[in-house]
Amino acid sequence: MSGTRVSARGVGTIMGINPLPLIIPCHRVVAGDGLGGYSGGADGQGLATKRWLLEFEGALPPTLF
Repeated sequence: MSGTRVSARGVGTIMGINPLPLIIPCHRVVAGDGLGGYSGGADGQGLATKRWLLEFEGALPPTLF
């Protein structure tokens, strides 16, 4: 829940057009039931990139594999 009246799809659209994803950290937006999605990084590696960024920042514990 975003705490606003903006729908999840609306938030996703806003994050998808973010021109500076490392300056405006859209990778920190997570779903209520998991990491959600992420379009940054190499083709097909968005979620892995999001996980790495969150681990690097200390916001997510590192995975075992």
